[in-house]
Amino acid sequence: MAQAPASPLLVAPPIDGTTKVKLSIMMFLQYAIWGSWLPLFFGFLTGHRGLTALDAGYLFSIGAVGALLAPFIAGQIADRWFNTEKFLAVSHLVGAVLVWQLATVTSWPGLVACALLYSIIYAPTLALTNSLAFHHLPDRDRDFGKVRIWGTIGWIAAGIGVAQWLLYAHTPAGASPAVVKAAQLAGAGDSLRLSAILGVIMGAFCFLLPKTPPARGKQSLAAVEALQEIVRSRALLVLFLVSFPVSCILQFYFVLTAPFLQATVQLSQDSGAGWFINRVFGAGGGGLMTIGQISELAVLAVVPMLVKRFPRKTFLLIGLAAYALRFAVFAYLPYPAAVIPALALHGVCFGCFFFIAFMIVDQETTRDVRASAQGMYNLVVMGLGTIVGNLFAGKIADVSKAASGETNYRVMFSIPMWIAIGCLVAFLLAYPRRGRSEPAPVR
Repeated sequence: MAQAPASPLLVAPPIDGTTKVKLSIMMFLQYAIWGSWLPLFFGFLTGHRGLTALDAGYLFSIGAVGALLAPFIAGQIADRWFNTEKFLAVSHLVGAVLVWQLATVTSWPGLVACALLYSIIYAPTLALTNSLAFHHLPDRDRDFGKVRIWGTIGWIAAGIGVAQWLLYAHTPAGASPAVVKAAQLAGAGDSLRLSAILGVIMGAFCFLLPKTPPARGKQSLAAVEALQEIVRSRALLVLFLVSFPVSCILQFYFVLTAPFLQATVQLSQDSGAGWFINRVFGAGGGGLMTIGQISELAVLAVVPMLVKRFPRKTFLLIGLAAYALRFAVFAYLPYPAAVIPALALHGVCFGCFFFIAFMIVDQETTRDVRASAQGMYNLVVMGLGTIVGNLFAGKIADVSKAASGETNYRVMFSIPMWIAIGCLVAFLLAYPRRGRSEPAPVR
């Protein structure tokens, strides 16, 4: 049985200030590590390493294997054998060495080996930082947003920092657009080096996190117990099933948006708009994508104030609608005046869908398997969804490219738009108004 919701008449104590600061720094570093390189890696592989879009998709998919193993390795260790904060520390220190190698390895076997090993090390930490935070928060609904928002700030800081570095250190003055683009794509390797440096800092800091010991459960294998709870809950089962196609189309955003922005918004630094955008957000498209994370800050600040007043289903439907609208703009209105505001929809996509999903997974499962349950959700989103989504996105990117080398963005982005609409309809029909552990909305 899941833990019963607290009575609305009982107010949870405030979170300890020191704990809040530590959890916030943890989230900042966790997502700065990821945000440093993810938006630029596809362009680095295809534009500098010479991989085809499909081969880059294969590499991204190989890099998601770690999420498949997370519930059975990291979840088992954190739920049954080993303190979570110590496991995070070791993972980030080893991961820093591997991501540094990705910046210099040129052979296909070397890229595959580094990507595979890094995914096995890093992917489980995404779920474990969530479970560790939930473990130490007195009130999930009230406190998680205040801590998780620092992960978004970390992503923004890393993204804009790398983009400004590309602008000032890897943009030849007076060169042609083709030369500038090639130099910036080559410089994107520095994003991997920054990620490694942040990984070392995170690894050392994790030893200072609140102690989070394992718990004894009904079964020795925490993943089996977590899976049983997921299957018994209609809310969780529907959430997991719909999250799979949503995570597939999410790869169109993370992998293909930076090249799309570079072509449609940042093509020339000579234009007034292009010059201004580059000076504020940097070059390469990755910095401009942080508009989505900036809007995410606003959404994560508002959602905790509304989450007790409206059903979880309402937020999830809003998030799905935002996915469809964003891809519709990319496909049918590929102009700066429309695309830049559409980037801000990422905050709604994440804040109203995945942020709420993390809370649902925590509230619908029992305390002794929550790390494994978060790992199971990570398996669907960061594992299966990322593997299939990257292969799918790479294939569609190749199909959408004309003989001249130009990309048909209407074809490329209309496909995830229709998938998002299908997910919205399916979720509307199948998901219960409230989960078994969800408190009734306060009116």
